[in-house]
Amino acid sequence: MRRLKNNTRTAAKEASHERIVQAAARAIRRSGYDGTGVADIMKEAGLTHGAFYAHFESREAMLAEAADRAGAESNAFAARVIAAVPPEQALQALIQTYLSREHLAGIETGCPLPALGSEMPRQSPEVRRAATRRIKEMIDLVARQSPDWGQPAAHERALVAVATLVGTLMLARAVDEPALSDALCHATLKSLSPSGA
Repeated sequence: MRRLKNNTRTAAKEASHERIVQAAARAIRRSGYDGTGVADIMKEAGLTHGAFYAHFESREAMLAEAADRAGAESNAFAARVIAAVPPEQALQALIQTYLSREHLAGIETGCPLPALGSEMPRQSPEVRRAATRRIKEMIDLVARQSPDWGQPAAHERALVAVATLVGTLMLARAVDEPALSDALCHATLKSLSPSGA
């Protein structure tokens, strides 16, 4: 009976932790690291502020887990886009999806890099470590779409592609002119497309 209670308590704590991390992963993309407060996250997760320290040692620990989760979600989505098309169309499909109007508007659920990139240098080492791991994962995912994957040239092209996509989305979200936003995305799509179209 005691084991059953402990298992139930553990499952409830894990579910609460999951709600906190999900809320924080959305919040950092929506409001930035500095705009993400513990009280707001706990409220969004449906928990009391006092319960926070049962889950995390510090706010930075929560932010690191949120950064990891946001990056993991973004990379998993990119992997699903790639898996849904023939291999020769994978990179093009990924680029088009990344620069789509839906992704442009989906700040809270989209790639965290355009939303948070400028804040990263001022974050704690644990937050930066989590983000760096997911950035490297994204670069590798793009590099694997190249016919010469494993070669230095494929990795270099992936570095350029990821940097260009992230920078384009950041600028396209920053400007207040829809036509300029569309032009940025279109120019990048044309530049990165294997056919140049």
